Amino acid sequence: MNHVTFPSAIMQKFVELLSTEIGHETLRAVLSKAGLPKEWARPSHFLGLDDGRAAQAYSTLQAAIRTYYGRGARGILLRIGARLWQTLLDESAFGVKTRAALIRRLPKPLRRKSALELLAQILNATDKDITVHTLDLDLLLVDQASPTALNQTDDTPICHVTFGLIRECLYWADGQEHDIEERACRAMGAHQCEFKITNGG
Repeated sequence: MNHVTFPSAIMQKFVELLSTEIGHETLRAVLSKAGLPKEWARPSHFLGLDDGRAAQAYSTLQAAIRTYYGRGARGILLRIGARLWQTLLDESAFGVKTRAALIRRLPKPLRRKSALELLAQILNATDKDITVHTLDLDLLLVDQASPTALNQTDDTPICHVTFGLIRECLYWADGQEHDIEERACRAMGAHQCEFKITNGG
């Protein structure tokens, strides 16, 4: 398996949004119950990590959230993913913002794939970890590294933050809701995580 990485700056934003979503004291309780460092409650802590350690922390913290909240964790992580998209877009480099502006000027049917490719560009700590493919009228986002699933095993897909990011990215692109399914997940033993986006329009 390739060395899994995740941008430490995005990890910081994830923890900021998590703390806002569940409350700082609850985040501290989650960390305590999971035996994780209390420093993880401070978003700035993650700026000091390299992208490999950030990926491990990203996976471990989400596992702690799933353990603490059970089935309720999915909704929390989906909401964080949705909020993370706009945060990343707002704080992105000039080149990314320029590309985003160009995407919004495309005809609506052409925006979806370009928007997902933009999301892949923002998330890719290592180039080509995330790719977007056309399946007839549908799209497939493939995450070969999937930091969420790093060292995790589960009976169901666990990449809820990525799911929320995809959903919000597509809504930003064309103002429509899309049918999204994580049809393969590394946590379930797959070689890569795959998100199928069905064309609802």
